[in-house]
Amino acid sequence: MVKPVESAAARRARSPPKELLEVDGPLGKVSMFLSRAVTVEQDLQAGRAVVKIEDPKVRKQREMWGTTRAYLQNHVIGVSEGHIAILSLIGVGYRATVEDTAETVAPEYPGQQFVNLKLGYSHPIELGVPKGVKASTPQPTRILLEGVEREVIYQFAAKIRMWRKPEPYKGKGIFVDGETIKLKAKKIK
Repeated sequence: MVKPVESAAARRARSPPKELLEVDGPLGKVSMFLSRAVTVEQDLQAGRAVVKIEDPKVRKQREMWGTTRAYLQNHVIGVSEGHIAILSLIGVGYRATVEDTAETVAPEYPGQQFVNLKLGYSHPIELGVPKGVKASTPQPTRILLEGVEREVIYQFAAKIRMWRKPEPYKGKGIFVDGETIKLKAKKIK
């Protein structure tokens, strides 16, 4: 067994531990790391959190200010209401099902579900649903993804969409949350 060797320079280059912020709600618990320059104060009387930075003149701190506020808002909405992504499969023969077992993919954790896509390829596509995401198919051409973490839901939606991106000539493909594309005219010689 080989142990990694740490150099003195690598020890000095490490950043100090960041503050861990946990958001708790009726649908679950989500945690996120805060940058060293960002602080979050909770105002109990107003019922909201206030995000502050050390120096508003430093560009990097201003960038992290907005990013932290957006992530915090997504986490609060996620643990209170939840996030939903609706995928529409548009094309002849495009179908989706959610199954408990898969033939081509091994489960990453016990009880994992799989989204089985039939998109015109010679084989079905089986994708494992990430932990914390609930997938369902109310119709054969619709996939409903629900969960607490918005980033995980939309990352999985992008992974599904990658198999058949919307194309501008026939308007076929996988569309996320009512996405539309402008159709192009045929090329005439």
